[in-house]
Amino acid sequence: MKRTWIAALMMSAALAAGAAELKVAAQSDSMIWNAVAADGSRVFVAGPRWTGSRGPALGVLDKAGKPQPYPDAGWNDWAPGSDNAIAFVNINAIHLDGKGSLWAIDSGSPDFGGDPLPHGAKAVQIDLRTNRVKRVYEFPADVALPGSYVDDIRFHGRHAYLTDAGKPGLIVLDLDTGASRRVLDNAPSTTAPKDRVIDVAGSIVRGGDGQPLRVNADPFEVSPDGKHLYFGPLSGPWSQVETRLLDDPKVDAATLERAVQPWADLPPVGGTAMDRHGNLYFTDLKTSSLKKRAPDGGVTTIIQDDRLHWVDAPMIDSANRIWLPVPQMDRGALFNKGVSKVQWPIMLFTLQLEGEKK
Repeated sequence: MKRTWIAALMMSAALAAGAAELKVAAQSDSMIWNAVAADGSRVFVAGPRWTGSRGPALGVLDKAGKPQPYPDAGWNDWAPGSDNAIAFVNINAIHLDGKGSLWAIDSGSPDFGGDPLPHGAKAVQIDLRTNRVKRVYEFPADVALPGSYVDDIRFHGRHAYLTDAGKPGLIVLDLDTGASRRVLDNAPSTTAPKDRVIDVAGSIVRGGDGQPLRVNADPFEVSPDGKHLYFGPLSGPWSQVETRLLDDPKVDAATLERAVQPWADLPPVGGTAMDRHGNLYFTDLKTSSLKKRAPDGGVTTIIQDDRLHWVDAPMIDSANRIWLPVPQMDRGALFNKGVSKVQWPIMLFTLQLEGEKK
């Protein structure tokens, strides 16, 4: 009994020490950010319109930590009736490509679960040197389908890959031609299993219909060597497939689906980031923790802290710090019978990871 008490005390002390390592990078009393990108001294934040967030769809933090519209006010000034092709309808993710561009992924629908508006679903490439939009990749109606929720983006060579959390599937984008196509449509690997729920700190997330929320293809990463794409529904499990097969439009649907293999049976995650060594950092929603899956499959807890309640889309910067936005997605009005349970302010934390810098 005494030994158990001592062990519990040591664990509590360890967690407390870990919690102290979290640093507050920014906070907001009005904007719910679920995405972050840090480029040198500039920090970009974004969040979906349907959360009720008040502020720019995509912002760069000023010296006071307040988000200013990026790349300009026009792109952040969407309203019903606006030109959907030249404004952010609903940003779900932002991502640095490592080649001088910031990408904003627009689901194209201002409502959660709604159909993408004409010309609304797109990937917007912004040149970080000029702070201007370099290119817009629109997803046509046969790619961003009714019910689609274009979710996030990753890159390898001349191709980009995106997940569709609404209509199960992946999107492959040719960065040279701008052509896009769907793959693994309604495949088991991209479809949320009915027997796995999204448990956040002990509570099951439910949609507006009262049923457990199902989020299809959502988290994913490209292996450091670029040979594999790892992906899965938000609730898991994860699969893997060779990128060369995704890149080849001549590979038929049946062949591609047969090539998909199991990769990792991870719990429901808010977001992930993979370092150049192949370590996958993921935010475990049930335990409010950041965990690391090593290339050999071993999983360790980096930090557990109640303040990390639904950390979304983390990113690792050049100083080997991981950025942790905490949008508390499950506390939004949409998932609580119209009553927001968000605990303000919304926080953005950083945590220094062990090991060498990038």
